[in-house]
Amino acid sequence: MHGQKHILVVDNDAVRRHQLETVLAFVGEHFESCNEEELASSFKGIDNLLTVIFTGNISEQAEELIRANPSYPFILHDVVDQHAVENCANVIGDLSVPLNYAQLTEIVHHCHQYHNKLPNKNQKSAGHTKLFRSLVGVSKPMQQVRFLIEQVATTAANVLILGESGTGKEVVARNIHNLSDRAKAPFVPVNCGAIPGELLESELFGHEKGAFTGAISTRKGRFELAEGGTLFLDEIGDMPQPMQVKLLRVLQERTFERVGGSKSIKANVRIVAATHQHLEDMIKSGDFREDLFYRLNVFPIETPALRERKEDVPLLLQELVSRFEAEQNQSVRFTEKAIESLMEHPWAGNVRELSNLIERMIIMYGEQVVNVSELPAKYQHIDVEEYEPEYPEELQEREAINELFAGFDYEEEDEEHSGDSSLENEGSSAGILPSDGLNLKEHLAELEISLISQALEKTEGVVARSAELLGMRRTTLVEKMKKYNLSKD
Repeated sequence: MHGQKHILVVDNDAVRRHQLETVLAFVGEHFESCNEEELASSFKGIDNLLTVIFTGNISEQAEELIRANPSYPFILHDVVDQHAVENCANVIGDLSVPLNYAQLTEIVHHCHQYHNKLPNKNQKSAGHTKLFRSLVGVSKPMQQVRFLIEQVATTAANVLILGESGTGKEVVARNIHNLSDRAKAPFVPVNCGAIPGELLESELFGHEKGAFTGAISTRKGRFELAEGGTLFLDEIGDMPQPMQVKLLRVLQERTFERVGGSKSIKANVRIVAATHQHLEDMIKSGDFREDLFYRLNVFPIETPALRERKEDVPLLLQELVSRFEAEQNQSVRFTEKAIESLMEHPWAGNVRELSNLIERMIIMYGEQVVNVSELPAKYQHIDVEEYEPEYPEELQEREAINELFAGFDYEEEDEEHSGDSSLENEGSSAGILPSDGLNLKEHLAELEISLISQALEKTEGVVARSAELLGMRRTTLVEKMKKYNLSKD
């Protein structure tokens, strides 16, 4: 599948080397052996090298090789003086004398893990496909998903992707296809839950002309369209029971017939299925066939919920914002506190919900920086004092004047109150300019003093409550009380 990895045994002692070869052969490992003079050529000549076992003494050549190849693990056996390589992290084990089967298999396992978890391995693999970068994340669940994709992609095994809605199951399926030897052939997705049961058979297998009312011509199904490639059956749990039987037959026999046809058509298609449902529970309730489940569940991959990998939220934010910027030429940024708040959210809709939120923020605050207070209320999980700007007094006075006279119609007011001096006097308090004029600044100050005094009286001197009644910040009200020499009493 991936090529059997080989172990290189380096030993100048022919007897000891033979003993080690015998044990490796017994446990089923593939190996080659050489003496120290042949080390350089043998190391370069093995394409799929797992590890190198050094025995006896560690020479300068061996030390240089270990230090120059940090991406390979090395093992020691019967080495008396290990001082030269004691600080080399890639020397991962020391085989006991005499050899112990359990210890040997454990250290060989460690060597495989050393290769599997090699730093930057996943990033290098991402170069094979543009979509692989959509599976961003440093969390262990996402590292495991990427590892599983790499392991199964080059095989012909059926894959079942499990996970909640919005976790990126189709992204996983596309990466499996793009990393496989079927990458140049079609990737055909079908949502089994979005197609009525009576039409699903025709959708998957196609139909012949006249097979049913409305079948005015022969039509290829998704299996034929995906020939040589990958067929992605999304929401497989929603597939009706009769179709489950027919799908099982195709998986077993690799042939199918169009609706209304009798000719068998070969299906050279890889099946990748996905569902957010618990198929084991559906089997117990009789809603899903157990034999079909085991046909599909050859290689399961579980996509983790976003709440289970909160440390990936900052990377996902960066990835999704970059994507919107490339597609829509619009962007948005988030403060550290906003990101912290988003990391605390449970994300019922997972990555899809996060993507929708970013799009909403771009619409509302495009090219701006979003803090916690700008996030919708349900995403505000951290208390942050909202910034309220302090404006110069002249701006505040100008705004007060605009509000005072906004929408005032002098002609209409004159018509309504002509000949009524009592109404005119009442109107003067509502903002009508007296005939002999007034000092606007003093008038506004008196109005402010009056309203502040009334607010303090209504709230029994509670400044915070008074500020709410006046629609201003508490600190602003305190400053105005100092300015006008007003007390709480």
